[in-house]
Amino acid sequence: MNTPFHDGERWVQARVGVQEKMAQIGSRVIRPFMPEQHRQFFACLPTLLLGAADADGQPHASIIWGSPGFVWSPHPQVLSIAARLESDDPIAACLSPRAAVGVLGLSWHTRRRNRANGRIVERDADGLSVAVAQSFGNCPKYIQARPWRSQARTAGDRLGGVGPDSAWLELVGRSDTLFIASGSAGAEGCGLDVSHRGGPSGFVEVADDGRLWLPDYSGNQFFNTLGNLVREPRCGLLFIDFASGDLLQIQAHAEVVWPQQYGAHGIVAAPGAERMVVFTPARWALRRARLPLSFGAPECSPFLPQGSR
Repeated sequence: MNTPFHDGERWVQARVGVQEKMAQIGSRVIRPFMPEQHRQFFACLPTLLLGAADADGQPHASIIWGSPGFVWSPHPQVLSIAARLESDDPIAACLSPRAAVGVLGLSWHTRRRNRANGRIVERDADGLSVAVAQSFGNCPKYIQARPWRSQARTAGDRLGGVGPDSAWLELVGRSDTLFIASGSAGAEGCGLDVSHRGGPSGFVEVADDGRLWLPDYSGNQFFNTLGNLVREPRCGLLFIDFASGDLLQIQAHAEVVWPQQYGAHGIVAAPGAERMVVFTPARWALRRARLPLSFGAPECSPFLPQGSR
């Protein structure tokens, strides 16, 4: 079968009955180069989401920033990034030449997003370049639109620890946006991926045992993230405090929970969820006042399921 999807993605697609359909669609829309509109799009952004793995294979999710134009494409198969990563960013040590990397460009005020996965071909003190292996757009579902402007900040402390912590549980409990870095180890895999998840404020439920429950809503049915997680449950989470600029990065272990398993887990699915994903937090870092952007009040996505809180 001519498909850009690895066996984890195909397994999830088959389970929900869309494998043949996605093979046909995927081969058309997932390209080994960036179309011109994607190249122009990345050059307009003030931020870029990244996913990469450390030497042990643990994925990390992060966000970098700069004046629009700090990301540009000198060639349809190359994305260049002029940004110095902060030394205390957990992803900084992961971005060496030949490392797999997932890139997500998101326009905060228009909800538009495009992805590019590939490998780093160059890294120095001023930035990095990525050779693109996969490029494709994502629909705007579940993104909360936010106007933004530059906001100078004085970087705060970096806190850290292992497992659930009062330093960040409140942030997670009110968030409407989450980014997940996941990996697809093996010869078939494209390496690393970073994806967006969104919902109403508090859509990620913090259970009494400290685990985080994420509703998985209907999407493009590529199942890039879920396909990765069924192969490699380790992942990296990124939560953003849009008021303070705080960045919370969590290493976690994920489990995809299907409706037939809800009873065994003693849960009731969130409204509109087709399945649930539960994350067990491990090591985490909370970097205070780092994102130098100020955001206006969010405009809720019109695609949020009816009855979601």
